[in-house]
Amino acid sequence: MARKALLLLGTRKGAFILESNADRRDWALRGPFCETWPMNHVIADSVSGTVYAAGGNEWFGPAVWKSEDLGTSWTHSSEGLAYAAGEEPIKSVWSLAPANGMLYAGVEPAGLFRSADAGQSWTHVGGLREHPSRPDWHPGGGGLILHSLVPHPEDADQLWVAISAAGIFYTADGGETWEPRNRGTRADFLPEGQNYPEYGQCVHSLAMAPGRPDRLYQQNHCGMYRSHDGGQQWESIEAGLPSSFGFPVAVHPREPETLYLLPLNGDINGRYVPDGKAAAWRSRDGGNSWQALRDGLPQTNVFFNVLRQAMATDRLEPTGVYFGTNTGALFASADEGDNWTCIAQHLPTILSVETLEVDA
Repeated sequence: MARKALLLLGTRKGAFILESNADRRDWALRGPFCETWPMNHVIADSVSGTVYAAGGNEWFGPAVWKSEDLGTSWTHSSEGLAYAAGEEPIKSVWSLAPANGMLYAGVEPAGLFRSADAGQSWTHVGGLREHPSRPDWHPGGGGLILHSLVPHPEDADQLWVAISAAGIFYTADGGETWEPRNRGTRADFLPEGQNYPEYGQCVHSLAMAPGRPDRLYQQNHCGMYRSHDGGQQWESIEAGLPSSFGFPVAVHPREPETLYLLPLNGDINGRYVPDGKAAAWRSRDGGNSWQALRDGLPQTNVFFNVLRQAMATDRLEPTGVYFGTNTGALFASADEGDNWTCIAQHLPTILSVETLEVDA
């Protein structure tokens, strides 16, 4: 049966959906959805096809929106998305991940919630905020946010989360207890001699290699890294890249050694693509070497950036790669990054890009 490709966008003014057939040459845009609330992350459950959108702010409050008909209609719920009385209120939901019949949500201020009824109600996974390091968590530039959720594909009790700026934490018992997994990652912003702390790193994005749950990749405020043991130890994979700073990381859906980054020119130099020339960077060997992918991308006076959840791959053959910019442009490659096309412009700031394939 023919397949249809969908791109799910979270933006500062609602969620958008783009659709194409499997050749991914022409795209149709729908939206904005979710009453133009700020949507930090829009995903789909590949099993049910349900689309979820996470967002809110201090004005609207936090909520997770849901569409069971690919965006035609939406409902939302914030039931249970709250800390105990007296704690700082939740500002918004920042990340979502379906896993093993559950739906997880990361929020600001950093914390973890879980839903067993497809987002209708939520339960606080309190063990994370009970970690002894909690008093030392500090907000990064985007706030104190839990922005990356990486569940184990087979073991429902295992989960990795990334918090800016607290680092990566891992649980093997369903969230009852947690341990930091940051050994080998720098925190250059700390005083000299304290650059490799147990926790406190400003992780920007975290991804798991397909078929290899122990192989993790991360983009950090202070470098790009790879782990072979589920984050117990990290090693730098910056050599060959133009910068040690950037936000997103995306992995190939079938090749564990293939990943994509989009480095920026540095944390204090404007945070735009190096030399004002757009490029995605691909590694075919797990980060040992890198190739700049520029064909079809603008190469003159480019000053956009790409945020932490705004890069993704699809599961078609060949794999599609996508990224959205803070200036509202969306770029797509239907051949694993070799050639690029701008498929949407003038959208609100794009905060997240995810993919879904369905029967046409």
